[in-house]
Amino acid sequence: MKKKVLITGGAGFLGSHLCDRFLAEGYHVVAMDNLITGDLANIEHLLKDKDFEFHHHDVSKFVHVPGELEYILHFASPASPIDYLKMPIQTMKVGSLGTHNCLGLAKAKGARMLIASTSEVYGDPLVHPQKEDYWGNVNPVGPRGVYDEAKRFQEALTMAYHTFHGLETRIVRIFNTFGPRMRLDDGRVLPAFISQALRGEDLTAFGDGTQTRSFTYVDDLVEGIYRLLLSDYTGPVNLGNPEEITINEFGEEILRLTGSKSKIIYQPLPKDDPKQRKPDISLAKEILDWEPKFSRAEGLKPTLEYFTKKVLG
Repeated sequence: MKKKVLITGGAGFLGSHLCDRFLAEGYHVVAMDNLITGDLANIEHLLKDKDFEFHHHDVSKFVHVPGELEYILHFASPASPIDYLKMPIQTMKVGSLGTHNCLGLAKAKGARMLIASTSEVYGDPLVHPQKEDYWGNVNPVGPRGVYDEAKRFQEALTMAYHTFHGLETRIVRIFNTFGPRMRLDDGRVLPAFISQALRGEDLTAFGDGTQTRSFTYVDDLVEGIYRLLLSDYTGPVNLGNPEEITINEFGEEILRLTGSKSKIIYQPLPKDDPKQRKPDISLAKEILDWEPKFSRAEGLKPTLEYFTKKVLG
């Protein structure tokens, strides 16, 4: 019998790439998604695989998977500002009730559970770069608080299950990640810039464009997640690319890459938008022997090909 893994949010950007990886590693994969932001197109190439099954279900409601279950990867959640600002209650529920339901299932099955946390737990950071021992600068009642605090609660609840019930748990804090299967309209800077450039529209930057981000290619992230799941480390671990770039520099890079004649235009910075974001990955290097292998340029090539097909057909 093959080991079975449940991946919630399995039809999403990251979830679908995790489904690919675990099937390639010889697991039986159960993907679960309510499809409010996920897309069946991301996993349709897997639907005929005998070791893959899809459950259309909202993890905020009771979660059950029959039979033995070795691992749970909880990746269900709206993950971009445009989504969680539009669906604040669902975002809070999947981070709280959804996490509780998955932890309960893990406890019942004796499974190891890994949760997808985020660099957003650091808020608009006052420490740079961000290390795992930084507690963050988060506005709990601001518009982004529904996502930030859902993830912070998710981490706290997971650690409570680990310390009180002895559950095997892992926590990954994910920094900006990109690659094929990102949604064009998810509101994040990379799909926004690429889709605008391909359509010949001006690139919309917020604030003055001097704020920074650090972009990780999805294959690197998946590798780190896989290593973390199989490691013995129970504390939070940053996974991201420490190569920092300003939004203005990134916009210019996209314009060069696409050959677009568009220009960068500016709109007011949204409330509580982080001014800088860069992971300290010393811990991941030490305990997982992990660091990004793909440069931003290498990752942008397949990503641009994917978006070009989506935008231009």
